[in-house]
Formats: sequence, structure tokens, C-alpha cells
Amino acid sequence: MAIVAGIDSSTTRTRIVACDADTGAVLRDGRAPHPLPEGAGARTTETDPQYWLHSLGEAATGGLLESVRAIGVSAQQHGLIGLDAGGVLVRPALLWNDPRSAGAAAALIDALGGTTPWVEAIGSVPLPTYTIAKLRWLAEFEPASAKRIAEVLLPHDWLVWQLLGHPRRRTTDRGDASGTGYWSPLTGEYRQDLVKLALGHELRLPDVLGPAEPAGHTPEGLLISAGTGDNMAAALGLGLVPGDAVVSLGGNGTIFAVHEQAVVDTSGAVSSYADATGRHLPMVGTLNAAQVLRSTAAMLGCDLAGLSELALQSSPGSYGLVLLPYLDGERTPRLPHAAGTLTGLRAESMASQHLARAAVEGMLCNIADALDVLRAKGVAVRRVFLLGTVGRLPAVRRIAPLLFGLPVVIPPAGAHAARGAARQAAWALAGTPEPPQWELPEATTYAPDQEHDLAVGRAVRQQYGTVREQMHPETKSEAN
Repeated sequence: MAIVAGIDSSTTRTRIVACDADTGAVLRDGRAPHPLPEGAGARTTETDPQYWLHSLGEAATGGLLESVRAIGVSAQQHGLIGLDAGGVLVRPALLWNDPRSAGAAAALIDALGGTTPWVEAIGSVPLPTYTIAKLRWLAEFEPASAKRIAEVLLPHDWLVWQLLGHPRRRTTDRGDASGTGYWSPLTGEYRQDLVKLALGHELRLPDVLGPAEPAGHTPEGLLISAGTGDNMAAALGLGLVPGDAVVSLGGNGTIFAVHEQAVVDTSGAVSSYADATGRHLPMVGTLNAAQVLRSTAAMLGCDLAGLSELALQSSPGSYGLVLLPYLDGERTPRLPHAAGTLTGLRAESMASQHLARAAVEGMLCNIADALDVLRAKGVAVRRVFLLGTVGRLPAVRRIAPLLFGLPVVIPPAGAHAARGAARQAAWALAGTPEPPQWELPEATTYAPDQEHDLAVGRAVRQQYGTVREQMHPETKSEAN
């Protein structure tokens, strides 16, 4: 039995799994937090990447990597590790969540003449998270560092380079490259003109490897696969195929689906990413997801479990209560200055269970609208994988299939990105045209009844949509 390992380096920690290369069964796992830079708060937005290596070493203790023949690496997307001409780190790595590049993203959009030229160039409109926006921010606010930077690596690129012993050749993969803002999933090529637009000069950029192409071997002979970004690795770990979509309910909502072609959406609502298999991962995002439920639970004086229990005591439609969950504005639909709205208050509806259900239905109706944005671009969605802590709440599991009108799969809690990285390593080790067929254990599917449940879900969404269009008439054409 060959053993492979997957490493996932997130914003806050490293997770490692060792798996059977044939079946995907997890044999061993470990984790360790990333050390925080001195003086850093809870929301770290830049760090010394050496901390990732320290965390990796701690997570791998106890013989976790014993007898491993190949390793894959997943890491947070959109980061920026700037090196000088000698390969020396110029400044601390900028992480995906650094908010300082918001103005830079807007300036880049204007500099190229609006959203349409960007979509035509890279399949997406650059967001503040994108690497290219960080380059523009450096050029404006840290010009000395910007001039020194000769090459840029993403977090997973840097970790692979370290594991291989600093070879002259630097590599990446198409999935992670598609989140930079200067590599196009439409053409499979870098856009040095966009790099120059952002930074003022061109860069040395890593070679983009094919899905099963190894990045190289360590001095000890251990194979290191191409690696990829965390969303792409999670899709690989979940075994997604065309027709599958993922809804990840964190503070924000992330919705993506496997598709055979890149999606071109000149409105900018859909970001066209590549995946780790040669396909594509068109993605939309919402600003409001789990926080809607947390805020409602706090208002009702309960925790999330209590909110879920209350919501199930109400009925579909929440006795006419409708919550538009735009607590932080909204990205999909585009309502940056909106606030949340609660309507339908009547004497019989003013009870905690109806407000709890209205919060769950409002959050999920907003996610369902985002899924419709993907469908409108020709992306097939036949089942939805629901991720995140709130996705496992009984109320969310019960209500989501009604409102999505689709089977909802609740995978077991686990290191899906790390397992996806391990699956990529097994693929590179085998050298086969397709990745090994690994089953996802213990996943539970909740399917709506094809008549009654679907009709109920449509009625709830119609009630929600009517209120949304009344409060925000500009969303009518977007939803339809």
C-alpha cells in the first residue's frame, strides 16, 4: 500500500493528512497553529512565511510522514510573497484578507477601462483579495519594496519551493494561478502587461504545471505534486464532478461549481477560476452568511444550536416574516450600501421561532439567488455540497434542500483541502490520465420531495423575492 500526504496551510494553521493512495482512507493526521507575528492581532494580514514552515514541522511530528511517497500542498489563495532577483524575501508575505488593497483594486479596474476589459482578459474583475491588487498597493504605498520585487510566489508555490530545496525552477498550478489577476484561465497564459499596469515592471513568474504534473522530487526522492489553492483542493478532496456545486457558509458565503469551460460574465458577478483537474470553478460570493445566524441568535439570547431548534418550531415562510440579510451590504446581488430588512411583522408572527426561521430562510434564499447567477451563465447545478459549521445545523440541513430545490450533501467535518492535496499527490505518483477514485465517507444527502417540498420551496423564495424587489428594485433583472 502506497501512502501519500496532503498539506493544507490556511490563514491560521497547518493541517496534514496521510492517506492510502488507492482508497483515500485517512491513516494519520496532524495540525498546528501558525505562530503569530509579534504584535499581531487576531486578524493577521501579513506574516513571515517561515512561520508556515515552523507550523508544518510541528504538525508533522510523531511520524506522521513516515513511509510517505508523495506530498501535495494546498494553501490560502491570492497571497503575495515577493522575492528580489536573488530569491530573498523583500517584505513579509501579504495574505488574502489584507483590506488595504481595496482602493488598489478599484484603481486597476479604472486603469483598464472598466470591468468588461478585465473579464475579457482574465475571466474576472480583480477583487481586493487578488494578488494583482496587492502589487498595485505596494507600488503606491511601498515603492521601494515594489521596485525590489523581481518575482512573486503564492503561498502554495513558496511551500513547494521550500520542500524541494529551493530549485531554480519555481512552479504553480492553473487553479491557484487563476486567482492572481494576471494569469488567464481563458487562454492559459500570463498577462505581463497587467503585471506592469499594477507594479510598473514585469516579473519572473512560476511555470504553470498540468494537473498531474509533479513539481519535482526532494533530495531524498520524495515526489512533490503541483499543489493548488485551497478551494481547488477542497473540490478535489470532495470528489466534485460537473453538476456539483459547493456552498461554504463562513462569515461570507462562497459558492462555486465544477464546469467544463471558463465562464465569461461581463457584469463581474462570476469569477472564473480554474480547478486542479483541467476544468473550471466559476465562483460567486455573498458578504452575508453565517454571521446572519450568529447575529440573530445573539438578538434572541441563544446560541446557534438554540436558533436552529427555534427555527424548526416555525413553518415554511416564517408566518410571513421575511429577512433580507444584507447586514454588511451585499456583493451578490450588488448592494454595497444596503442594510438588513425585516418585514411582515404581525401580531401572530412576533415570536422568536418565526424570527429564527426568517433568518435561516433569508440567508439561504440569498445563497439560492447566488446559485441562480451561476445557472444563468450555463453552469449545471444538480446537487449542492454544504460546508461550514452552520451548514451542519439541523435547521439549515432541513431548509436548504427546499430552497435550493436540489439534493444537499453534508460531508463529514474534516480536512477536505488537505485530503484533496493528498489525492493530487496520489495522482502525480500514479501518472494516470484521471485522479484516483476516492470515496467520501459518511456523507449524508438530504433530498427534497419532488412535488410537495419543491412547491413549498418555490413559495418561500417567491415571498422573499417579492420583498427583495420591493426594497431593491434594481435586483429584479439580476434575479431573473
